[in-house]
Amino acid sequence: MSRNSALILILCAGALSGCAADYLNHYDSVTLAAGDTQKYNSMLQTVDPLNPASRNTHIEGDGTRAAAVAHRYKFPPPPPPPPAITVNVGGSGVTQQ
Repeated sequence: MSRNSALILILCAGALSGCAADYLNHYDSVTLAAGDTQKYNSMLQTVDPLNPASRNTHIEGDGTRAAAVAHRYKFPPPPPPPPAITVNVGGSGVTQQ
């Protein structure tokens, strides 16, 4: 096998492998999730998919308490003042002899 024929064989193999990779990216379905009809139908026929507690319209608490919480959120109390620090300037009161 000559050098030119080996080069032509390698180029043809490379060209064909590029086409195969592009072919694998095209699917016969619209989405990759196609074929989930059983799951879709079971969810479609579910009577009430929501949490049962979501129907509870009786909210524990009152408006005054909620307003106070909202007020504290908008206007937080100021932070406590830092502790007092005593700085002694001058001698220690001990004399050297």
